[in-house]
Amino acid sequence: MNQISLYPLRFEPIYQYRLWGGRQLENLLTAPLPGKDPIGEAWLLSDRDDHQSQVAEGPLKGSTIGQLMHQFPEQLMGKYAERFQRFPLLLKFLDVHEMLSVQVHPSDKHSELIPPGESSKTEAWVVLDTGPKSKIYAGLKQGTTEQSLRQAIQDGHVEDHLESFIPKPGNSILITAGTVHALGGDVVVFEIQQNSDVTFRLYDWNHIDPKTGKPRELQVDQALTCIDFSEGAVSPVMPVVEEVKPALRERILHCDYFIVCRLHGELQFKVGKSDVPRILVCIAGGGHIEYNANRYPINKGDVILLPAILGECSCYPNTTITLLEISIPEGA
Repeated sequence: MNQISLYPLRFEPIYQYRLWGGRQLENLLTAPLPGKDPIGEAWLLSDRDDHQSQVAEGPLKGSTIGQLMHQFPEQLMGKYAERFQRFPLLLKFLDVHEMLSVQVHPSDKHSELIPPGESSKTEAWVVLDTGPKSKIYAGLKQGTTEQSLRQAIQDGHVEDHLESFIPKPGNSILITAGTVHALGGDVVVFEIQQNSDVTFRLYDWNHIDPKTGKPRELQVDQALTCIDFSEGAVSPVMPVVEEVKPALRERILHCDYFIVCRLHGELQFKVGKSDVPRILVCIAGGGHIEYNANRYPINKGDVILLPAILGECSCYPNTTITLLEISIPEGA
């Protein structure tokens, strides 16, 4: 394996049943959805022990991201090779037909609640599609306290304490660890987060899981401990235009753990950067990435990891293409 040269790596999605999910991801990804159950999540790039993304094509087809991190640390991660033992980000598409549970993720301030091998969990959403009932809850209304929120949970009136807004396609929303949040009503989003799976549920809208016939477990005490009660309303992030030609490049998310830029163009433009990995997620249109005189197709729903050793590559749209380009900040 060490004799193989790295190339733009496309990964197969990992579909996840969720009781709040739907079937809209079949309009976004080419890989068919399994069965007839509601599919809430497609994990696009996951270096988790229980869910390992696999390369979809080429000499490394079937290799997992964990194997690549072990076999090619410098070639894959460049100057970040010694910093990360596993890939630090988890990428997903979410189809939230029903309302997601009201939940919160821990920050580093509450390390006692974070299991070994996990981390804090800041995440963000890029809204791709919405319906008439779509809604995002993010942050608490002014004056909400731990006592009043606990009482609202018991009374079934949590919604009265949550800030909310109607999402629009193109919105990007940063949910820092400690922020109470939920979303739903036929909203489809791209989600990026720290590589952590620690979630504490406050309230689940009286959902009953049809597979078990029971409500899902809540973690009210842990959630209340993690909440940042000073966090008010969370609004969509305003994009920052970085370039106009040869493609429109907007920085739509920037935090300590990830940077997301949206690129839209009709003509050839550059992607990737020397000595750092970059991830491309195609959210509209299609085209191909050219590296070392070879073409690598990228179409709507595809995710491609550009290993650090590749450096800068060229993207050629078929007609037009819209990509999310994801990078790891210097201090991550």
